[in-house]
Amino acid sequence: MFVSDALGVNELDHLTIGGADAVELAGTYGTPLYVMDEDLIRKNARAFRGSVERHYGGKGHVAFASKAFCCKEICRIMQEEGLWLDVVSGGELYTALAAGFPAEHIFFHGNNKSVEELAEALDKNVGRIVVDHFFEMELLSQLAQAAGKTVDIQMRIKPGVEAHTHKFIQTGQIDSKFGFALETGEALEGIRTALSLPNLRLRGLHCHIGSQIFEITSFTVAARVMLGLAAQAKSELDWTMEELNLGGGFGIKYLTEHSHAPYEDFMEAVSRTIGDTCRQMNLPLPCIIIEPGRSIVGSAGITLYQIGAIKEIPGIRTYLSVDGGMADNPRYALYQSEYEMLLAGRATAPKTGAYTVAGRCCESGDLLGKEIPLPKPRVGEVLAVLATGAYNYSMASNYNRLPKPAVVMVRDGKARVVVRRETYEDVASHDV
Repeated sequence: MFVSDALGVNELDHLTIGGADAVELAGTYGTPLYVMDEDLIRKNARAFRGSVERHYGGKGHVAFASKAFCCKEICRIMQEEGLWLDVVSGGELYTALAAGFPAEHIFFHGNNKSVEELAEALDKNVGRIVVDHFFEMELLSQLAQAAGKTVDIQMRIKPGVEAHTHKFIQTGQIDSKFGFALETGEALEGIRTALSLPNLRLRGLHCHIGSQIFEITSFTVAARVMLGLAAQAKSELDWTMEELNLGGGFGIKYLTEHSHAPYEDFMEAVSRTIGDTCRQMNLPLPCIIIEPGRSIVGSAGITLYQIGAIKEIPGIRTYLSVDGGMADNPRYALYQSEYEMLLAGRATAPKTGAYTVAGRCCESGDLLGKEIPLPKPRVGEVLAVLATGAYNYSMASNYNRLPKPAVVMVRDGKARVVVRRETYEDVASHDV
């Protein structure tokens, strides 16, 4: 019935998440409200980690891509579940370290890391820095020399693999701001440069071909391409790749009709491809790293809103306004992302109409979806938008000086606040 195992319906016909009544959660904590099912998050994390153990002999790591949802509590959960962490900014790094996450289990990504961020990563002995271009490589070498340290790095490669996803979130093709290109010879030259610079230790190669990908073959093709580069580097530069980082991008169900293979199948196929290709190319089996983010937290979250004005334009459409919008979920405005929605207090009521769900920001494009099937709504009811656990809180803004919503985590039917709701005072706290 639902796009997520986190959801259910109780005897009142109320939507539940993690066993907690969504209507009660909205009444207790206010709206807009992000709600996450901790049990499903942990289940998903264990599934990925278990797949590496079963299909790759445990010779690898699962690193949670914290850009999908970053707060101290999620860092603690990932540490407890034995995952590593992928960060892309000084802020994400600070959050992880403040939560007590071990620095040696952190991969630091980003296409334009600042001097300050790189210096902080060196100071805290971050496990791997994933370098994105020659300038960063040379800068990092200088900083490491000055600090008297040798830093372990991976190189981000654009493997030229097309991922069937939104064009804004394809990152593996040559026309991308990320990484070293294969087609131009830049990638091999990057390996040569990394090996020549002092205080850098090139441990492996990284790629990320895009997001919200359903096709397993996208990942197996990327693995073969990356191993081909490793074989060339071994032959021409006498360098042996120890680590192969295939990034993330595993798709989730946003709509009931969406379908993806079990995540277990991804690792089984990729492991088989890597094993076969390494034998063919006479390469040692590398340590494999994957970086799931959305696929761990996306389906575990919902957002709750209170319905306000309902405006019918005869013959055109009916606008249903809520007390949030693009400030807490910009994904529809950015990518035209589709969501399933329902009335939390009438979860199984027949959907008799179609509504364009509008936010409260002063923008015509502030929409959460068009022509959404819903029962006839009433002012004051709670609207639930499903599968919002990834990139909603992460991408939230204070546009129109709106405070960011709270995040509530549910475990065994019991809720707790893990990120408090901002106040107007918070929003204005940096004004002078």
